[in-house]
Amino acid sequence: MLQVSKLLPQGQGLAPALLKRASTVELDWDVRQKSRFEATDSHGRRLGVFLPRGTVVRGNDVLVAEDGSLIRVTAAPQPVMLIQHVADRGTVFDLIRAAYHLGNRHVPIELKPDHLKIEPDHVLADMLRHMHLVVIETNAPFEPEAGAYSAGGPAHHGHDHDHDHCGHDPGEHGHEHHGHDHGHDH
Repeated sequence: MLQVSKLLPQGQGLAPALLKRASTVELDWDVRQKSRFEATDSHGRRLGVFLPRGTVVRGNDVLVAEDGSLIRVTAAPQPVMLIQHVADRGTVFDLIRAAYHLGNRHVPIELKPDHLKIEPDHVLADMLRHMHLVVIETNAPFEPEAGAYSAGGPAHHGHDHDHDHCGHDPGEHGHEHHGHDHGHDH
């Protein structure tokens, strides 16, 4: 198994000729958000990927193997829900409102100017349809936002809220806590 422990975000600094010769590996979002995983590249080589904890691999990133070879990452098509606004059923504001409600639920979401993309969830699909939006189940690459609190840009997942809750309930600041820590000082 070929060990990989280095990631070059978007192939930064590499010549196009090197990228063209690199093998490829197609990975879905579930795998790309892990820092340790196994995969097989387009040359049939088994890869053991060991990246720093918290690293998120994005489509078009480049992995560097222990032998110096390069592996371009492609975001694999996977089941997603495409959320669109339709002019005769509401306003563009409906998409903004939907992004707010999905973000408030900590749902990984890919934001585009004319649509949103999330992983399939029938409860969320019903909510979005009630908001005058069209929800289409399809297979497509999924690249959710890294988040406003991400350190180091898109290669980091997670967020920190460095504010305290002196004198008020932790749920009063705009989102609920469902059994996971946010680094709040209480």
